[in-house]
Amino acid sequence: MSQEPVAARQLYTRLLEHTGPDAYDAVAGPWAARAGAAYRARLAALAGLLGGLRPGEADPRSAALSAGLWELYALSRVSDALLLSFQPPGHDPWAGPGLSRERYLALFTGLGMAPFEETAVFDPFLHEIVEVEQAQDPAEPIRITGVVWPGLWLGTGVLFGRAGVRVRAGLRHAERGVADRSPLYWSFRRRHRPTADPSMGWGSNSQWRTDFRVDVRTADGDRLNVLGAADPGRAARPAAAPVPAAHPAAGRGARRPSRPRGGAVPVRLAVTAVGRRRSGPGLDPEGLSCPPCPSRN
Repeated sequence: MSQEPVAARQLYTRLLEHTGPDAYDAVAGPWAARAGAAYRARLAALAGLLGGLRPGEADPRSAALSAGLWELYALSRVSDALLLSFQPPGHDPWAGPGLSRERYLALFTGLGMAPFEETAVFDPFLHEIVEVEQAQDPAEPIRITGVVWPGLWLGTGVLFGRAGVRVRAGLRHAERGVADRSPLYWSFRRRHRPTADPSMGWGSNSQWRTDFRVDVRTADGDRLNVLGAADPGRAARPAAAPVPAAHPAAGRGARRPSRPRGGAVPVRLAVTAVGRRRSGPGLDPEGLSCPPCPSRN
């Protein structure tokens, strides 16, 4: 009897269904062992391809690349679920499966990813704000005061996940209650704030055909959302495609049409960028790339 193919969607579903205290030993560890070297090699090959892409180039879309982007998206959902236990309570009542930082890193480094926890300078490319300590001086620059969870690189320069950080800043640079509690885009789930990503509003199967957002750091600068629409103003949904409702359960059972990626609108959150050259579709004034909804801060 043949085994079903290893896929991150399976792992995500089993983590949600698991009720015991040993989610790594019971769920994540066995899945990773079954994934093995073949899955790591698949991710490494995908990282090599994505790391060489530039914004505005022709989309080298193929069935294999699409499947790879969907798999990375599913794997990012696994990460989102596992990170819930590190986050302050608030928006989402579920605290996640409860893996320790060591077990979280064991899973993803076992898949060939490399962790980072740079804290010298706040960089919106690398860091997601989890908590803001508001400085009395509104002009006080933003600085990192602690790392809540580590970030992850996929291959050389492809960002899989940003590090979660606590920061201290004056009001002109980051506002408490906005920088750390306003909706977070390009993310599926956070315990302490609402989120929105392109999968929301699609059916129980269609939502898994969501592309992973590709951000790449190179010696020449940051390439943001490299597979996004080159012209955000033209990134409208085709007229034939149904517009999904806001609730993730809407449109259940509908076949998902293809849709453009990218697009930009003004950004409400003020965060200080760090002066690296940034390129990509839909850049906002802070050098961050926007989806067809507000910022990824």
